[in-house]
Amino acid sequence: MRAIFQAVILTVLLFLSAPAMAQNNSQINYDTWDRQASQAEQLLDGGSATEAQLQQIRQQVIDWRAQFQDGQNANSGRIATVKDQIAALGAAPAEGETEDAEIAARRATLNEQLSTLQAPRLAAVEAFSRADSIVKEIDVQIADRQATELAQLSPSPLNPASWTEAATETAKLATGIATETSALSTRSGGWEDLRSKLPKVLGYLVLAVVLLTYGRRWIETLPNQMSARASDYSRAAVAFLVSLGQIAIPMLGIFLGISALAATEWFGDWTRPFLIALPGAGVILFGGRWLARQLFPRKAVAYDTLDIPDDKRRIARNSTNMLAAVFAVHHVLSSALLPQSGLYEAGGSQGNRVPMEFGAGATSVWHFVLIALAAVLLFRLGNVLRRIRSWSSADDTRVRNRVTTIEGSISRIVAVVTVALAAFGLINLANALIWPWLLTLALSSFLILMQDFIADVFNMLKRGESGAREGLAPLLIGLLLILLSLPLFMVIWGADRTDLAEMWTTFQKGATFGGINLSPMGVVTFIVIFGLGYAITRALQGALRNSVLPKTRIDPGGQNALVSGLGYVGIFLAGLLAVTSAGIDLSSLAIVAGALSVGIGFGLQNIVSNFVSGIILLIERPISVGDWVDAGGQQGIVKSISVRSTSVETFDRTEVIVPNSDLVSQPVTNWTRSSRNGRVIIPIGVAYGTDTRKVEQILREIIEDQPTVMIDPPPAVLFRSLGADSLNFEIRAILSDASGGIAVTSDVLHEVVRRFAEAGIEIPFAQRDIWLRNPEALAKATAGAVVTAERKADKAPQLEKPRREKDAQPVAPSAVDQTDPRLVFDDGADGDAGGDGDD
Repeated sequence: MRAIFQAVILTVLLFLSAPAMAQNNSQINYDTWDRQASQAEQLLDGGSATEAQLQQIRQQVIDWRAQFQDGQNANSGRIATVKDQIAALGAAPAEGETEDAEIAARRATLNEQLSTLQAPRLAAVEAFSRADSIVKEIDVQIADRQATELAQLSPSPLNPASWTEAATETAKLATGIATETSALSTRSGGWEDLRSKLPKVLGYLVLAVVLLTYGRRWIETLPNQMSARASDYSRAAVAFLVSLGQIAIPMLGIFLGISALAATEWFGDWTRPFLIALPGAGVILFGGRWLARQLFPRKAVAYDTLDIPDDKRRIARNSTNMLAAVFAVHHVLSSALLPQSGLYEAGGSQGNRVPMEFGAGATSVWHFVLIALAAVLLFRLGNVLRRIRSWSSADDTRVRNRVTTIEGSISRIVAVVTVALAAFGLINLANALIWPWLLTLALSSFLILMQDFIADVFNMLKRGESGAREGLAPLLIGLLLILLSLPLFMVIWGADRTDLAEMWTTFQKGATFGGINLSPMGVVTFIVIFGLGYAITRALQGALRNSVLPKTRIDPGGQNALVSGLGYVGIFLAGLLAVTSAGIDLSSLAIVAGALSVGIGFGLQNIVSNFVSGIILLIERPISVGDWVDAGGQQGIVKSISVRSTSVETFDRTEVIVPNSDLVSQPVTNWTRSSRNGRVIIPIGVAYGTDTRKVEQILREIIEDQPTVMIDPPPAVLFRSLGADSLNFEIRAILSDASGGIAVTSDVLHEVVRRFAEAGIEIPFAQRDIWLRNPEALAKATAGAVVTAERKADKAPQLEKPRREKDAQPVAPSAVDQTDPRLVFDDGADGDAGGDGDD
């Protein structure tokens, strides 16, 4: 556990000390380095160094390597200046060519200065490579020794002799504790001396008991009490914060209890290691109980973190609580007494042990009992976790369900494998597998709870706004927490401080892609510079759009073009500055640019065409935002012009996305390009016989009364034609706003109907007359049809009797069943209700 806390501190210090580590240190004693490096290489070749010696040498070499890494940046400013001076002289002459003697001499002097300035950097590069190889070789030897230690075979705990040895060793431990306690109590004055310390001891002890009993029960019920008083949107966040007291209050009780026991001065080498291990065991015990309450509560405060049925939730909660208790016992025994406790216990905790060597058989038995108990509980917990995804609803696509299901399946495998390894005698390997896996489950569960807490905080800040918990900000913060927890996962599985420092050094180097080195600091620099440039560009756009351009005489379309152009230029400059500041060599992109040019020529030609067309539209401005256009068979108002396409809103309120290349390469009708004036034409028809001058006067009065009709040029009323049905007139007028043409037409037609009705002017409509050339034939056919119908009615009762086929007589078709060629229909379209016809 101590190693985990150290990893957290180291992670923070590495981030904070990164700028200081980047300072140049030109005073490097390479002679001293050569001596130490040679000694380290000899020690590694001999293979006789202890692990402690290897760790010490490794730390020294890492310190040297950090100096060499800083030395690689020595004289960077002066080197850049000299390179610029050489570049100013022009390209060096090709082979067989000469240049001016003065220029040649100056070039030689500058090249010599450049070599002198680059010499320390080259030496630092060489020394860095040597130091890095030594560190890697030490890591290999340490890893080999750790693998050998993990594969160490102990006596099988299933052997009865191991149990006998375990009983003997346990009795020896009890005897040693009792003997030391008796001796210390006698040396300190016994009960008589304890009487003077009794108020202090009892005070600590009473407070410890109160906190561990009543205090723990009170703090366990406090979240529900506080959440009942909180609002709906703050209930979950408040309950989570208050629940942390379920760890703090009992831990305070443990510290007070340890203080009470230590005040007696009856604890020595045999008992003090157990006291030292109690705080870590308390964190494991109460932290595990807290996780069980949060993940598998009896009753959820606001929502269920995991979708688990109530009966399965109870099994998971009890298994987690018992696992925490077993883990706490393992922590105390492994820290104070038992060897072969796994790699995660390596470190300072190994120095505080009971002064006796536990036998191999006894160690196997004790570890096997703890591992078996933990494996059974872990298997039960895994049975619940692996089915979470099947219990979730179909629309629940949260990653936690998938991850928890996988963890449950792995837990079952780990439980079976560790028991088998421990039974076989591979105690160290079994310990190095099951306990780190439990810590991994605990850390991943804590991350799930933290993601929910962050979402609850955002929901509280936004006062329960819809979608606040599922926003982008909580998601990004959750991902950041996962990244920051990676060092903790590494420490759980055996990494130490030096390993983390080595990984950080490798991470700082970055990776090289196509001659471009991408380092973390370079990426951060790129993001920061580009973000600042983007923010400044948007701020300038806002100021230009809202403060400057409204005070000018530039039309709205021109204002939009200026703002968009400023945005493109600003983003381009921000990207260029960010790339330069990050140290990315643009010359290395030549090959990539060549490959992109081929792609542009084939697959990206439409995109590039639209991009170039968008730039043309912004510069030439054949259309602007707010224009009424007809493009590609779609009429509407231009709403926005982007770099790839233009958005046009049609008059039925649908949005049409038109590629910019279509607006440049195809005909486009812009009804409002130069002005919003437009002509409206309204056809009017009157009946024959109407006074045409009177019609013209009425129509002129109507159109001149319209407020949007311009007087210059004045509207015109034209007698256009003599139609088949009507006398055709036409009103032509110029409107101040062409978009109101339909409304003007409607108003004019309403007024025309009213004025024509008052003046008695008839508006003709088409009529159809039917002329019968032989009406007597129709009358005769109608009479025959009536007679036939009467005969059939008389014979209807006889049809109900069965008839033989030979009695059936053919029936002659009636007159109505045949088409009479004398029935002729003639269509007329004369517009009159009557007229002359031909017989």
